[in-house]
Order: sequence, then C-alpha cells, then structure tokens
Amino acid sequence: MNYFFLLLFILIFQTVSFSQILTIDRENGQDSIQKKLKASTTFHFSSDKQKNTIIDCYNKTEVDFFTKNQYVFIFLTQADFAFNGSNSLEKNGDFQLRYRDNDTRIIAPEYYIQYQWNGIFGMEYRTVEGINIRLNCLEKKASDLYVSIGAFYENEKWNPFSSSMNFTQSDLIIVNRSLFRLNSVAKFAFKITKGIDFSGVSYLQFPLNNHFMKPRWYYGSNLNFEVNKHLNFVVEYEHTLDYYRPLLIDHYYYSVSLGLVLKI
Repeated sequence: MNYFFLLLFILIFQTVSFSQILTIDRENGQDSIQKKLKASTTFHFSSDKQKNTIIDCYNKTEVDFFTKNQYVFIFLTQADFAFNGSNSLEKNGDFQLRYRDNDTRIIAPEYYIQYQWNGIFGMEYRTVEGINIRLNCLEKKASDLYVSIGAFYENEKWNPFSSSMNFTQSDLIIVNRSLFRLNSVAKFAFKITKGIDFSGVSYLQFPLNNHFMKPRWYYGSNLNFEVNKHLNFVVEYEHTLDYYRPLLIDHYYYSVSLGLVLKI
C-alpha cells in the first residue's frame, strides 16, 4: 500500500466557512522570493454515496508575478462547491488581484480588486475595489510585520432565495447595498524553526456611514510545515465578526482546516 497517499486522504479535510472579507497572500516566503513567477495550489475532492451522491470540491490557488521595479501582481482564487445529488449545498469563493511592493520599500501603495460570492450566507455577489498605504514595520529573514490603512468601495447583492442559503427568515427580501469602508490591516509572520513558520493577518473595516461603530473584523492565520520544496502541510484558522450584515444571519463565523499545499 502507498502510505503517502493514505496519509494524504487522512490529512486533507476541510471545515471551510468563507469569510466576508478580503483575503491576503500567504507569507511564508511565497511573496518574498526572487523569482519572476511563482504559484501554489491546494485542492480537495470528496465523493460520498448515501441516498444521493454527495460531492465536495475545494481549491485555493495563488499566482505571483514579480516585476522589474520590485512590485508584484498577486492573483488569488478560492472556491468551495458541495452538492447532494442535484441540490446545491454550498457555493462559496472569490477571485482577487493585488498590485503592491514586493517587501522592498518602507512605505508604498497597494491596489486590489475582488469578486466574491457566498451561497450559504445568501451573498449572490460582492465586488470590491480599493487602495491602501502599506508600511513596512519589520522585515527580517525570519520575521516580518506590515500594517496598512486605506479605503475601498464594495457593491453587493444578497439573495436569500438562493438554493444553498442555510438560513430561514420570516421576511425574506433581496438586498442591494453599496458603501465605502475604512480598511486597516496588520500582517505578520515569523519562522518558528527550520521548515516551520506561522503567519497571520487581521482586518478591521469600518463602514463610512452612520453605522461606523459596527466594524467587520477578520482574523486568519496558518501554521506551515515544509515537507519538501514542492509540498507543505498547513493548519489554518480564521474567523469573521460582523455586526453590520444586510440579512439576519449570525454575526460570528470561524473555520479550521488542515491540508497539503503543492508548490510549483
């Protein structure tokens, strides 16, 4: 028996609840290497035959393109789909493009756009366009710290009649919402020992309207174990706290996942 593949199927399980927030690139050396193009991807698939066939697919991919002027284009995508026969249980994901300094300047702008959807929450789509000023507070071989502040515009549609919507309400309505948000970010990473590193990011986002004191807070972190130069084992945790949701759904969500990351 191939024990590697047995271990692979045991370790790769997901309890993913996509946060309603901008994600950010990994920080375990991935976005600081001196190569023109770098990519990594995580993929999970499972199929279970009960009364119907239950299928679950998850993918998270990052592609970084480094420019000659020490800036980097970062393309991020993640998606999670689950079906019970022909019925959709889960449809979540986002696409994101960022353009920022490649950790060489003390202060520099960062631009980003994103398209996001989350069927469980009833989010049919969300588009985000924004800019931050990014400050390099600490950049060492084994640790770094960045903070940034800026603003973004988000336009979203919430449809509680979605087939994968997991909440029931007495008064269901479709909600279209557009607003500006103040965006503050803290991002850190440090190497615990050779082949093991920890990284985290915290977003605090305030709506720029009369609900300013109802911010959205996202925290995400990962503990990364390097198996070899092409394979990593990762433990991820994230949560979202948001008291300004358009639909009457829970304020707090979290997810924990274990997985293997293939680096190209």
